[in-house]
Amino acid sequence: MPHDIRVVTETELRGVLGLDRALVDVVEQAFAALAGEGVVMPPILSMALHAANGEVDVKTAYLPGFDGFAIKVSPGFFDNPQLGLPSLNGLMILFSAKTGLVQALFLDNGYLTDLRTAAAGAVAARHLAPEEIATAGVIGTGVQARLQMQAAHLERPFERLLVWGRDPQKAARCAADLAETLGVTVETVSDIGALVAQSQLVVTTTPSREPLITHDMLHPGLHITAMGSDQEGKCEISPRVLAQADVYVADRLTQTGLMGELAAAKKAGLSPYSETEIGQIIDGSAEGRIDNRQVTICDLTGTGAQDTAIASHVSALLNGTATGTVITA
Repeated sequence: MPHDIRVVTETELRGVLGLDRALVDVVEQAFAALAGEGVVMPPILSMALHAANGEVDVKTAYLPGFDGFAIKVSPGFFDNPQLGLPSLNGLMILFSAKTGLVQALFLDNGYLTDLRTAAAGAVAARHLAPEEIATAGVIGTGVQARLQMQAAHLERPFERLLVWGRDPQKAARCAADLAETLGVTVETVSDIGALVAQSQLVVTTTPSREPLITHDMLHPGLHITAMGSDQEGKCEISPRVLAQADVYVADRLTQTGLMGELAAAKKAGLSPYSETEIGQIIDGSAEGRIDNRQVTICDLTGTGAQDTAIASHVSALLNGTATGTVITA
């Protein structure tokens, strides 16, 4: 029997959804679902295409309580800018959790992935960062650096922001963009240690394969959200950092143990004092930060649960509108 499928482009999606606390709430709900029963989230299908300087990830999850589930394909081909093409693209397909029929095709070119990744950073700040943040720091200068700071500012409004990047010109552009977007004082720094020393909240957003934050940089009242290690071999934080932190939290331990900061720590023969998932903190079954002097770390590798959450959220926002193109299949 024929049924309707809504096809929505990136431009149309940008007109419907942005980074706000409603989206943060939806992603928080997805993490809470991960801590419960009945979740089906297979391992990430990940291909590293070294010959093309590219990678492709496929993620999905079924979450009880959600009407649909998404399958997301996310390619990154990092020589594309030399060809005048974007590095990242991709799409999401939303299926009915009741019938399995395709409900929507989101040709988002990675836009929804960018938003749900930033929203996860906001959830981490909500549950793990100190209550008062005077200075925040971001390591990296790309799209996610900008979005992560916007997300963090939603939950912990800060007055000052420090930006570090390998390329000083890119760092300056990122700083200028964030100063305009957030209306706060933004400075670039040339030394990561100085950035960490002055910050209460730090987010790492790079594809680094060598540690950028080392154990000697830690100080009381610091929270670090690490979200760049989403492929095997990537590493932004020294293994000794995880071993010395008071609280280590993963989006999904089975993932961070394979490709996150936890994987690098275990390879070095080190382990955090405790290993907790963000969903357990949200639902109250585990403790996160209990005082403002603790050092906390959240290791985000990106989950299919987030993709299902944002695809379902977009579908609800589109309900009753004429946005997109409806085809009959």
